[in-house]
Amino acid sequence: MVELDVEVAEGRTLHVYDTAPAASELLPVLWHHGTPSLGAPPEPLFAAAKRLGLRWVSFDRPGYGRSDVAPGRTVASVAADAAAVADALGIGRFAVVGYSGGGTYALGCAAVLGDRVRAVVSLAGIAPYGADGLDWFAGMVPSGVAALGTARAGREVRAALEESGFDYDCQFTAADLAFFEGPWGWLGKVSEPALAAGPYGQVDDDVSYTQAWGCDPGTVSAPVLLLHGAADRIIPASHGRWLAAHCPTAELRLRADASHFTIAGHAEEGLDWLRRQI
Repeated sequence: MVELDVEVAEGRTLHVYDTAPAASELLPVLWHHGTPSLGAPPEPLFAAAKRLGLRWVSFDRPGYGRSDVAPGRTVASVAADAAAVADALGIGRFAVVGYSGGGTYALGCAAVLGDRVRAVVSLAGIAPYGADGLDWFAGMVPSGVAALGTARAGREVRAALEESGFDYDCQFTAADLAFFEGPWGWLGKVSEPALAAGPYGQVDDDVSYTQAWGCDPGTVSAPVLLLHGAADRIIPASHGRWLAAHCPTAELRLRADASHFTIAGHAEEGLDWLRRQI
């Protein structure tokens, strides 16, 4: 894997990862990371990607790792960043895969970039705030309600919560902790250093989820697979159901015993689906 810095709009720099530079025979797949996290592509899926002929490309979203902060960024503006990264790497069309908040950014990419996105896999993605018929916070852990509720009030309010010493409690289950003992312990590897440069990656993510996205997931024309755990209390399964009902090309696979974290164990299933679409 190579890492490089790419200049995008307004002279900002994004830190980019590419597992197979210049490998034109592979299908490019843009990975969108969760919150908070670095943007490195998912190591637990490298073997599956090799089997399926996939090339992972990804980047630290603004404010994370070595990517510059972009105050006021939106789901749509991150899609524009993704297009700029693909342009810099000489990539035309590509698929997108995202986990947690990254699932939302994957859908945003498809909504903004149209035919350039060939297929979408979203694991535990977030639906738009204020979505018609969705009780957005229902079933969410109290820490999630606190973080995203303050984000709704704006960047300064969400930042003040972070600066107050707020500690997000994921309420891990025994199944989650056992899951982290396996390959997907990688999630800790990319989340622990994510805020080393400051809190604004996470703050700006949360604000982008709760403010206007600048795009409509209902306009996505590429095939979409939504994978969600029925036991998810970080982003409740009602978000996946809403997205499935409002994205005409979407298929929802709801996994009865999966949590927000253990749904990642179904990601290879998503890659198999993706490859069949292309």
